[in-house]
Amino acid sequence: MMNRPRWEIVTEAAIETLIRLCGVSAILFVFGIFFFVFREGSGFLFHGFNVREFFTSIEWYPSSESHVRYGVLALIAGTASVTVLAMSLAVPFGIGAAVFVSEFCGARLRETLKITIELLAAIPSVVWGFIGLTVMNPLIIRVFGTPIGLNVLNGGVILALMSVPIIVSIGEDALKAVPDSYREAALALGVTRWQMVYRVLLPAARNGLLAAVLLGVGRAVGETMAVLMATGHAVKIPTSLMDSVRTLTATIAAELGESPVGSDHYQVLFIIGVLLFSITFVVNLTADLVVRGARAR
Repeated sequence: MMNRPRWEIVTEAAIETLIRLCGVSAILFVFGIFFFVFREGSGFLFHGFNVREFFTSIEWYPSSESHVRYGVLALIAGTASVTVLAMSLAVPFGIGAAVFVSEFCGARLRETLKITIELLAAIPSVVWGFIGLTVMNPLIIRVFGTPIGLNVLNGGVILALMSVPIIVSIGEDALKAVPDSYREAALALGVTRWQMVYRVLLPAARNGLLAAVLLGVGRAVGETMAVLMATGHAVKIPTSLMDSVRTLTATIAAELGESPVGSDHYQVLFIIGVLLFSITFVVNLTADLVVRGARAR
């Protein structure tokens, strides 16, 4: 075996080091973002912050001159209600569309649908917000007879439309990653195409489909401008789809620019950012545990 030139060894080592740094940098960036957000809110978090009131009160009056209150229970409820409604609409349509694009449509139609889905994913969130404000708002008022159409239903539908392209794209890739031998074996046993999808493809691609759903959830939880414009921005716990709500992200977007830097209000908004970061972490951790459990079975 001939000795390799020194320059090849050095080049390979440099490339390997660069790849390792790229992999580690993602972790460092995540911790860096968390550190920055936590640092901005840590002053009030450890001095004067009432954890019980923060999580159990629905009163959000950060600029009150007589009695300042920082309660995010209504904001959490608003975020959860809009996200749950959006996922209830987006997941069935997204997974169904992914199955259709992957298994049932022709090559020309598949390319047309994929281009259309990519264009939907490229629409800015503020444009979706305008659609909720100018199209969905009067439509909901006309159909349901409500005094205002900026509510949970409006925000949920808009977030579902924003999440579907991600779910379809990732879901279709997950289904395409299933080996063709699975399909051929199922069809050889005499099953129908729908039985093949339900009993073979979906279980085989469940990890990728779960990742697609989680990306959709992340898009819904972290969306700002669309929900700010489509949900009515009212601090209350919703009791129906026609109630206006305010989300955590919309609160940060609406109030951060008006709060003095370093003030209690400013720091509480960063504490909400820490809360959002923690929610995302819990969602991803839960998904990882689910995937590990599925692999173990």
